[in-house]
Amino acid sequence: MATQQLPVSESRQLAEFIADLKYADIPPDVIVAAKKLFIDWLGSALAGKQAKAVAILESFAATMGSPSGPSEILVSRKTTSPYFAALVNAAASHMVEQDDVHNSSVFHPGTVIFPPVLAAAQAEGSSGAEMLVAVIAGYEVGIRVGEFLGRSHYQVFHTTGTAGTVAAAAAVSRLYRLDADRTLDALGSAGTQAAGLWEFLRDAADSKQLHTAKAAADGLLSAWIARQGYTGARRILEGAQGMAAGMSSDADPARLVDRLGDRWAIVETSYKWHASCRHTHPAADALQALMQREDLTQADIVEVAARVHQGAIDVLGPVVDPQTIHQAKFSMGTVLALIAVHGKAGLMEFERHALTDPQVTAFRHKVHMVLDDEVNATYPRQWIGKVDVRTVDGRSLSARVDVPKGDPGNSLTRQELEDKALFLAQFRDGASAEEMRLAMDRIWRLEDEARLGALFPAAT
Repeated sequence: MATQQLPVSESRQLAEFIADLKYADIPPDVIVAAKKLFIDWLGSALAGKQAKAVAILESFAATMGSPSGPSEILVSRKTTSPYFAALVNAAASHMVEQDDVHNSSVFHPGTVIFPPVLAAAQAEGSSGAEMLVAVIAGYEVGIRVGEFLGRSHYQVFHTTGTAGTVAAAAAVSRLYRLDADRTLDALGSAGTQAAGLWEFLRDAADSKQLHTAKAAADGLLSAWIARQGYTGARRILEGAQGMAAGMSSDADPARLVDRLGDRWAIVETSYKWHASCRHTHPAADALQALMQREDLTQADIVEVAARVHQGAIDVLGPVVDPQTIHQAKFSMGTVLALIAVHGKAGLMEFERHALTDPQVTAFRHKVHMVLDDEVNATYPRQWIGKVDVRTVDGRSLSARVDVPKGDPGNSLTRQELEDKALFLAQFRDGASAEEMRLAMDRIWRLEDEARLGALFPAAT
């Protein structure tokens, strides 16, 4: 009698995909997407310079880690071990809320994938092509894990911290050229460490950067120990006591392997245009469009109803009186007030006006969120922006945006991408314009680099 073969688990299929992925298998447009996202991430990482949360984690790295090493800490130009470089760079790149996001997974891939891959590649002497393949593996896996965990997961868990740990492990496993068995071990060790809770928003706490720091560093740790033979759970994602069992009520295992090698999820990733939580962007775009269309000023507006999905209410709802600039980025009222009063919600608007401008404070109280059935039904596949505005002269006006700025279909041009990265790099003197241009030129030609070294001159 023939032995009946059990179906290959979704976790195993992911591990085989990661281990087998080759540069030659990847379409050219996917390679270009990875380079663009690298540039976007690099700007965000440099903009995290001087932030308190980043400085504390760098101090931790200096105290607990190696005083020097093969991997660079971007905000200080110092070097350390790959683990601590990944930790600090991941915290820095999630500081100013300008890093990329993938809609249907509600996941920020770049901030947890580029830091460990860059750090490990610098330590291993990997080529630029090897780095690109590893990054793409991380995006493809992490996005699918986020989609698999579903909307219920996101109500309590910060998906970038949870799915991000697995994504980081996937990416570094590919960089280390682990076989499918060892890669599966790495995913198991990553999944058992995955964490990140939204409660910090109520207190203006620094936890969001800790989520990305730990996801990136622990993903690298998981791949490193797997390379040494450390075993991990073989069904950490979909198993009876795995991530979904403890973290989700609507997990769909089919999402884990959705068209692997055919659907390239990395090209679906969006760029952030406003310097705020992504849940604020659709309404911000809609209000901006309405005010331009109707030639309104902030003084003309009595009330704004932002029509949103439930995820926006879950994340933004607790922030009613922001106490820090970072918390203000999770306040729908503050973001729409900056749009109305100052025309944009960029880094400088948050720095100069979010907490101190009385007109912004006054307008904040004119804004409220309303659950919209259409917006909620399309989320997270599509993030529709709708606003209803009541004016001083009694008019009721509405506007909608179906494809917010930065989404595929309304993405950044190459010039907009580079301009954004240059601005971010110079925001806190993370890099000069010349240094950033040289770094971007290298990234556009990354596949030509035989051995990846430092992106910037070392600190003197």
